Amino acid sequence: MGSEHTAAHRAATTSESATRARTRRAILDAAVSLLSTDHAASLGDVAEAAGVGRTTVHRYFPERSDLLAAIGADVRERVAAATDRARLDEGPAPEAMERLCLEYFELGDRLMLLYDVPQFIAWSGIEEETPADLAVLALVRRGQEEGSLDGTVDVSWLQEVMWAMLYTAWLQARDRGTPKHTSLSLCLHTLRKATAP
Repeated sequence: MGSEHTAAHRAATTSESATRARTRRAILDAAVSLLSTDHAASLGDVAEAAGVGRTTVHRYFPERSDLLAAIGADVRERVAAATDRARLDEGPAPEAMERLCLEYFELGDRLMLLYDVPQFIAWSGIEEETPADLAVLALVRRGQEEGSLDGTVDVSWLQEVMWAMLYTAWLQARDRGTPKHTSLSLCLHTLRKATAP
């Protein structure tokens, strides 16, 4: 009887945790979607977009700054996962950089928020160098050493060029209505030329 009770309690706790995780994810996704078009959206607006009550949002994120910090942390996790999927240690550096751009391009809405929403400037995580940043720098360094990327400029310069090309591609798709595949193709085409030795 005791083991059945424990198992039932464990199942209920697991179910509750899964529900909380889904609700939190729904709030974060709604916030990203809403803030992408309205940087001044309130927690009430986010609640409405997520299909939950305002008190529910406040239970997960008491202040707007808590929500922004959670979005920032989520973006960092997604960037880390995308960097891993790009397999930066495999093959020639330019090919690895293109795989990386393909992965990062899919995170456009979230990454654009970090650039576009002024409140993110105050988020302490925005300036931290992450393992993903270090992996990209290592990739560029490898490309310079093997002669497949421009070795006459600083490693961090080529990293910034990559981000600038991605940002331009996201803007083209979002603000000018350029099809995403076209924006991405232009990004990769220009990046090849800009980083070539």
